[in-house]
Amino acid sequence: MAEKPMHRKPGRARRRPKRVVRPRVYHPGPPISDEASLRKAVEGLREKHPEFVATLTAIGGLTPLRRREPGFAGLAAIIVSQQVSVASASAIFGRLEARIAPLDAVRVAAATEDDLRACGLSAPKIRALRALAGAIVERGLDLAGLAELDAEEAHAALVAVKGVGPWTADIFLLFCLGHPDAFPAGDLALQEAAKLALKLKTRPDAALLERIAERWRPWRGVAARLLWAYYRGVKERSGMALEGASG
Repeated sequence: MAEKPMHRKPGRARRRPKRVVRPRVYHPGPPISDEASLRKAVEGLREKHPEFVATLTAIGGLTPLRRREPGFAGLAAIIVSQQVSVASASAIFGRLEARIAPLDAVRVAAATEDDLRACGLSAPKIRALRALAGAIVERGLDLAGLAELDAEEAHAALVAVKGVGPWTADIFLLFCLGHPDAFPAGDLALQEAAKLALKLKTRPDAALLERIAERWRPWRGVAARLLWAYYRGVKERSGMALEGASG
């Protein structure tokens, strides 16, 4: 006897399975707070991967510290730098600092749309800066205090602010809090640098680069710094434009 075809009840659509978002995991380590701690961290990575570090430093040299202050201005500078060139970000942030001085959450929250737009900020970045200012002024987000939290908690607190994505949060952990294992895998320049340094056929996406970077723990942040320096060195030699950063 033939089976009767199954009929779905009207009005009940099949539900798609929820996407599982894996929480970020960072290996603990001493913060990279000055040139001495950066050099020590580079040596830690070199001990584990001497050929990799030699390849990067042969072209990129030893990366500079590039430490930023762990407050509103530091995170604002990172937001401004999303998906634009270094030169453009520097110009826009310079105008922002000149127009809203001192640059802090209270003054940005009180600034008019015209004030912020006149600095060259896009509408999404204006919304992100306002959301960040609101999180600090109205909800008590303590950016400097994030250094006292586990990196996972700090990252979660940052991405809870509208307009602050994983890339922005990881850059803050890396350059403002000095976390040695922060690794913004969504960064296009990092992806391109990994392709060139590791001689990959195609540029890895964020998921693949995350898997590749597992080998560099607990010094992924050091690997990121060296990869950026290497990429800049390669492009300067070839005269090619640098890739922008992700948001």
